[in-house]
Amino acid sequence: MSGKIRGGLRARKQAICRKAQRRHISFYERCAHWSFDRSESITPIHWHRERWVLAGTALIATLLSGLIMPAWATAMKPAPTVEAHTLLPLALPKPDPIPQAAAAVDDWQVVRVQPGQTLSDIFGGRGLSLTDLQKVMDASGDAKSALHHIRPGDEFDFLLGTGGSLRGVRFDKDQANRAIVRLDGPQPTLTLQPRDMDVREEVAHGVIRSSLYAAGDQAGLSAAMVGKLADLFKYDIDFVQDLREGDSFTVIYDDIYRDGARYGEGDIVAAEFVNQGKRYTAYRFKKDDGSYGWFSEDGRPLQKSFLRIPVDFTRISSTFSAARMHPILGLMRAHKGVDYAAPTGTPIHAAGDGVIKYRSWMNGYGNFVIIQHDKDISTAYGHMSRFGNERVGQHVKQGDIIGYVGMTGLATGPHLHYEFRVDGVQRNPQTVTLPKPEPLPATQLAKFKATVVKPEMARLDQIDQHVKLARSDTPVSKTDN
Repeated sequence: MSGKIRGGLRARKQAICRKAQRRHISFYERCAHWSFDRSESITPIHWHRERWVLAGTALIATLLSGLIMPAWATAMKPAPTVEAHTLLPLALPKPDPIPQAAAAVDDWQVVRVQPGQTLSDIFGGRGLSLTDLQKVMDASGDAKSALHHIRPGDEFDFLLGTGGSLRGVRFDKDQANRAIVRLDGPQPTLTLQPRDMDVREEVAHGVIRSSLYAAGDQAGLSAAMVGKLADLFKYDIDFVQDLREGDSFTVIYDDIYRDGARYGEGDIVAAEFVNQGKRYTAYRFKKDDGSYGWFSEDGRPLQKSFLRIPVDFTRISSTFSAARMHPILGLMRAHKGVDYAAPTGTPIHAAGDGVIKYRSWMNGYGNFVIIQHDKDISTAYGHMSRFGNERVGQHVKQGDIIGYVGMTGLATGPHLHYEFRVDGVQRNPQTVTLPKPEPLPATQLAKFKATVVKPEMARLDQIDQHVKLARSDTPVSKTDN
């Protein structure tokens, strides 16, 4: 049954197709050769005018759609709304300053003063002239005095420019200040630069075995510090004749550091010297006038009114005597002074403060000087090779150089003939009782004993106890018999 239906439908479909072909017979005749069938039985398509027209029409339609559609879409878009903008202040961080180039470091050339050198030698050694030296002297102001007193070991720093021209000089004005003279500006300038000073106390103890300097060296003291120790006690101890084996000393002194480096030894703070069983002490004290002095425990200055010996001698060639055989005259005569043998040219010092009363030639004394110290006491100095710069009537202070050792007059060798006179009568300088100096005023004396003597004496006693304890702990060697 179903087969009959399918056959009827197919016949109906074929009848419709034949009817359509008869109705559109002209079109089919024109286009019967168009086909997409690639089989060899079908004739290939050939481009005729109709095909070119259809292809051109399709291309124009495509181009127009590409141009018209975007324009139309744009025209249909609503007009844009302009947004209002508000400007707000914004605090920005300040930019870091542009770092400036680091200042160039000056290249200072360091020169140390050698023994025998002068300031002109030092400048000449750097290729500098006396004119350069004079410029520095003129610009140094109150630091100029340091340039007049240079010593071996002092430092001078030079800043040289192109061609060796002098731009600056540095030197020590004093222990705590450096002077800087610059010559590279419109005008010379002087600057004082404080140094970083540090004072540390040191302690040394020594026992005399052969000499004071050997004992000081063993205790760690420099020769300069041993000299300071001897100067303190020279009024009470004759270090040539009075020193004995077993004598001892203890010293508390300042060690000075500058800019972190050791600079040198300072002054003695306190000292003790035991000579032939007798104890001598010295304490440094700052007086009301700002100056420092050294005093014994009772507050009297160690510096006596008179030097016992006014010259650095090598030996006593003749002592004070009521009668002796004169080496030149061959007669028995009194020798009313002490002869201190020393090389020609050795400085002779004033034994005490006073006024030059006589300065000239006198018979057998040769070049002779008399100093009047007060209404009762005078001192006399003979056989000088030459005088100092003082004149008659001029005031001198203890220690001033008044002349130099020689052998003028009746003398067989260079020496100083020294006399100590009381009311015009000669006394033995080695045994005469010298006047004691006045102690500190009462108010200063109380301060001295409370702030200096008491604490420093305790330290000295403590050191002595440690030394004695160390000696007792030292084993004693025994020899078997």
